[in-house]
Amino acid sequence: MNAKSICFSAALLLTTNLAAQQLPYQNPDLTAAERAEDLLGRLTLEEKTRLMRNGSPAIPRLGIPAFDWWSEALHGVGRNGISTTFPSCIGMACSFDDDLIERIFTAVSDEARAKNTIARQEGKVGKYRCLSFWTPTINIFRDPRWGRGQESYGEDPFMNGQMGLRVVRGLQGAGGKYYKLLACAKHFAVHSGPEKLRHSMNIEELSPRDLWETYLPAFKTLVQQGGVKEVMCAYQRFDGDPCCGSNRLLQQILRNEWGFQGLVVSDCGAIGDFWQPNRHGVSPDQPAASAKAVLSGTDVECGAHYGSLPEAVRRGDISEEQINVSVRRLLKGRFELGDMDPDSIVPWTQIPSSVIACEEHKQLARQMAREQMVLLKNNGILPLKSEKTKTAHSSIMVMGPNAADSTMLWGIYFGMPSHTVTPLEGIRAKIGDVPYLTACGITGMTVKEMAVGKAVEAADGSTTLQMVEKGKKTYTIAEILDATRQSDTVIFVGGISPNLEREQTSAKDIGFDGGDRTTIELPQVQRNILKALHEAGKRVVFVNCSGSAVALVPEMETCDAIVQAWYAGEQGGHALADVLFGDYNPSGKLAVTFYRDDSQLPPFEDYSMKNRTYRYFRGEPLFPFGYGLSYTTFEMHNAHCTKQKDGSVMVSVEVANTGQRDGIETVQVYMRRPADEEGPIKSLRGYARVDLKAGERKAVNIVLPRERFENWDAVTQTIRVVPGHYELLVGSSSADNNLQRLDIFIDN
Repeated sequence: MNAKSICFSAALLLTTNLAAQQLPYQNPDLTAAERAEDLLGRLTLEEKTRLMRNGSPAIPRLGIPAFDWWSEALHGVGRNGISTTFPSCIGMACSFDDDLIERIFTAVSDEARAKNTIARQEGKVGKYRCLSFWTPTINIFRDPRWGRGQESYGEDPFMNGQMGLRVVRGLQGAGGKYYKLLACAKHFAVHSGPEKLRHSMNIEELSPRDLWETYLPAFKTLVQQGGVKEVMCAYQRFDGDPCCGSNRLLQQILRNEWGFQGLVVSDCGAIGDFWQPNRHGVSPDQPAASAKAVLSGTDVECGAHYGSLPEAVRRGDISEEQINVSVRRLLKGRFELGDMDPDSIVPWTQIPSSVIACEEHKQLARQMAREQMVLLKNNGILPLKSEKTKTAHSSIMVMGPNAADSTMLWGIYFGMPSHTVTPLEGIRAKIGDVPYLTACGITGMTVKEMAVGKAVEAADGSTTLQMVEKGKKTYTIAEILDATRQSDTVIFVGGISPNLEREQTSAKDIGFDGGDRTTIELPQVQRNILKALHEAGKRVVFVNCSGSAVALVPEMETCDAIVQAWYAGEQGGHALADVLFGDYNPSGKLAVTFYRDDSQLPPFEDYSMKNRTYRYFRGEPLFPFGYGLSYTTFEMHNAHCTKQKDGSVMVSVEVANTGQRDGIETVQVYMRRPADEEGPIKSLRGYARVDLKAGERKAVNIVLPRERFENWDAVTQTIRVVPGHYELLVGSSSADNNLQRLDIFIDN
């Protein structure tokens, strides 16, 4: 036998021996379900329950690596060092650009995978560094006072579902043997504030219509159409049971009716709410609470209470076989990620670290920041002109508490940008070194002058920027006006702050409480300055930065233009300057109603949809859902609809750009059933962005599958397509005067 044959025989023998040593759960040729079943049978009860907590330790005897189910990617990889920070979700919704949303979350998952590969190679796997990402938030933004509404995709159930689908697709990857990441639809269900009551609140007497037609559709869409791998149960009680202990929500609806096969994860600390004092009080102690959650279908806990599950088994609260149901699911999820397989056979591990905060992703962030800005008012002052570009205005000054604030742009649940372009920086990059004055804080005249210090990494792996206070200054109106003597135009960048509207917090500034808002009015200090500038004869461009609707009735009189900029991400300053100076024609449309004042809002704690959102609000808002101006003008003609052979309906309309600039219009299609007198006034059922050059006309077709006509049927007490007469409303916003009505009959 020659040397080559000897080497081949030795290699064959080694391969045969390795195969003989390989256990079924270690065999990547088996299905994830088969591997999970085999591994499940090799685990002790204590090992199983350790795997059911978000921070799952390694089990060396079986070769199971450490894993943490808790990572964040709300609008970029969060809490895990340098990453690209995209605009807030509520801002992204205002783009009405589903394709761009999917591209963004594909970029996010690229960065997430690359970071996880690095973490595993360095032996630093842990919280925020693994492959299970608790995104997207698809709760309905039912009330503008909710501090976490900025995490959602607005007040419309259909839009949350459609955009949530694109987020899931971008995160989980498009097919193949292994999932890129595991996405998570949250918070299930009927959850949208108040923040300070979330650990004790019981939502009861909610009408079946509101439940099935408003609060559940987006979740159903992500489960049945998106194949989302995880669902997070919410903190509060629903009809007496905590959502993470609700058999109705997690078993009857989610698994039995919708066929969900994935994992349910708890919100962080939610299991403790079952038994801890002054909370839900449905369980006597920690083992009983943990058993209730698992029996109801909560497979993985964010927290430490599941450590008591062995005790719950010993005293008969739950059986080991019932625990196996959850462990089987979580093991299957880990095998589907390739978490226990070598990198050489998991394609996603080949994504290079160079994608992290790369230039291509920064350009995506800038493009979305442009598209999400909504022009609310313009008396002709925009786009601005400057001396540098040889235009009409003699000088421009930048002012306001958000003009030079980089962290404001990050919103909440953020990562760490390699650099953040503030509004001031973006404007100066566009037109030169314009003067700047902070003028006030968000809620008061005293300004804290802050500087960015070093980056600080916490023990859990999260990274934050240390802010250093340089001093305080209190301005008077006289001083502010004196500073503007050489300026005829003031760009005032104000609004509110993610430090004040956010997840549950102790913030108690005027107008804010525990992360939520107590009023939707613009803080009075800013209102006073805008009025003074106007009365002094200044041209005022107000840039409102917020994660929610702000009441701006006085500002409609004192400001020449209003731009809703949201929390625009790391490239927000460049994007704002692009819009203000005409390099980008604004195209954003509101994903929430902007009410006139607090009097138009029902009680915050009331979850009934009566008189809430554009679907039920019967008053006259300041700006309706779907509203947004452009630097050009559009017209829509010849709207009509035709039934297709497959039962769908095609809505067609001709859109014309009748102005002097190229621009983008968004065609919106709403539906209502006239015979349903208790139903929504109208509900969004389709939309399409149309890019038109000046003077150009295009035919736009939007196909509505038959299921888009589903609505609540009071007779059968179900969601279904009720045969009969429907109206389709086509236009540029939800306002009746912007809509053309089409009639169609839907049969059985």
